[in-house]
Amino acid sequence: MQIGEIKELIEIINNSDLAFFEYDFGDCHLKMDKSLTREYSAKVSEGHVSSALKATEDTVVEAVTQVQKAENTEVKAEKKVETEVISEEDLFIVKSPIVGTFYGAPSADKDNFVEKGNKVKKGDVLCIIEAMKLMNEIESDVDGEVVEILVKNEAMVEYGQPLFKIRRA
Repeated sequence: MQIGEIKELIEIINNSDLAFFEYDFGDCHLKMDKSLTREYSAKVSEGHVSSALKATEDTVVEAVTQVQKAENTEVKAEKKVETEVISEEDLFIVKSPIVGTFYGAPSADKDNFVEKGNKVKKGDVLCIIEAMKLMNEIESDVDGEVVEILVKNEAMVEYGQPLFKIRRA
């Protein structure tokens, strides 16, 4: 994604009624949240708003540079990825029961509940989904091995969105 496209996207989102926008491309993540700035922008003068937008634009330019570097790294890493053939019959897909924010660990300074390759038992906590400031533990419904974690930490998840692939034991 080019800087011009990102600037155009920012302008479109700013002129829309959307309060939150999130877009994943490759290993990079673009998130725009106007919900916190709406109340603030109503209180500040036009000059402050334009300087805030300029600061946001500078931040986006920096983020795009990091995205481009990460995309280059990702292309190199993709060449080295080994694929494992898995029968779909052996897999159990854990789906999100609610809309919210995905957390793979109980707190930022703790290890993830599970990692790829971990053995889990029915009832083991796989992750937490925060919805309306409530932390909901998502447990495994089967015994098995975690084959893939399909969501990044702190990503927004939708109802029914696949979170984990578990190979049944």
